[in-house]
Amino acid sequence: MRTDVVVVGLGAFGSAALWRLAARGVNVVGIERQAIGHPFGSSHGTTRLFRVACMEHPGLSEIARKSLALWTELGERTGETYVRQTGSLNVGGPTSRPVKGAQAAGAATTDLTHEQVRAKYPQYNLEPGDVAVWDPGAGICYAERTVKAQVAEAERLGATAYPHTMVTSIEGTTVRTPTIDIEADQVVVCGGAWLRNLVPGLPLTPRRTPMFWFQAMDPDSEAFQLANFPSFIWEFADGRGLWGHGSDEGFGVKIGLDGGRHVSGFDADDLDRYIHPLDDIAELAAAVSRAFPGLDPSPVKAIPCMVTDSPDGQFLAGRYDDRLLIAGGDSGHGFKHCAGIGELLAQATTREAPYTDASFVDPQRF
Repeated sequence: MRTDVVVVGLGAFGSAALWRLAARGVNVVGIERQAIGHPFGSSHGTTRLFRVACMEHPGLSEIARKSLALWTELGERTGETYVRQTGSLNVGGPTSRPVKGAQAAGAATTDLTHEQVRAKYPQYNLEPGDVAVWDPGAGICYAERTVKAQVAEAERLGATAYPHTMVTSIEGTTVRTPTIDIEADQVVVCGGAWLRNLVPGLPLTPRRTPMFWFQAMDPDSEAFQLANFPSFIWEFADGRGLWGHGSDEGFGVKIGLDGGRHVSGFDADDLDRYIHPLDDIAELAAAVSRAFPGLDPSPVKAIPCMVTDSPDGQFLAGRYDDRLLIAGGDSGHGFKHCAGIGELLAQATTREAPYTDASFVDPQRF
């Protein structure tokens, strides 16, 4: 087959790139080794946090806004919701990364004192000195739903997608699979935890990151429903922290642990897909019990996932050489930006000027 552009991997970044290239009328083909919206990579688990005040880098706020604008436009056409803007709390000491990062993000936020947080969100067992930053534009976004919608919209606009098709090699701009070889002018590789296998030499490290869901001690309580317990990031004084959001129809209270035990450095094909109660749950359950006494600290559901870390915690997204573009290394904070990253990849592929300065995610910086 001959085409203009091949997108390898149709998870968060790849499905967005396919969509934004198709929106420009580019002759584009997408390849995905699993089903569209599958649970074996990094783009599953029902929901992800959506933030505008991004503590990881001030330049990310504009990418989040672009994602929001694109998903809002897509939702108006499909009748689906891809982002729910319930607001979000960044909690910690006055000099903690969530608080300082949100304040420096260049987004409209509100600072909350220790007493204000306690009064409005009594679910929190705050540490002495904890304060918060309220990000009104934040909330949650929907993982599998969004990936499927981005691919469906790309196909509606003329793209061709091949699910259940494994890429065995990329040789120049020829993408080889067991059933078809595709030659293109340019290749966009968005392989998630498999990216370093497809483009050898990238400084990326897959990390096993199980996801967990909890429920309130009182089954009749509304304290931990999404409307009353919006998304949050909380850094403790010891450097560890929790992140998550409340429950709603179709999903429970989702909470994860930052700074705890993790396993990294494995090949993505060898991910341990078991849940280990002692190693995976014990530390998180203890943190949940201390932080939110109204939650049952025993999770009601758990599934494995993967994060792909880069050396500086920022994405590698953009042109890698004259005919190859890549996107990956999201380091655990990528999904909320995927539509905006897809737009940047499409602009780079077609040699358009980018809508924002994305030099901080340039893959050539390494």
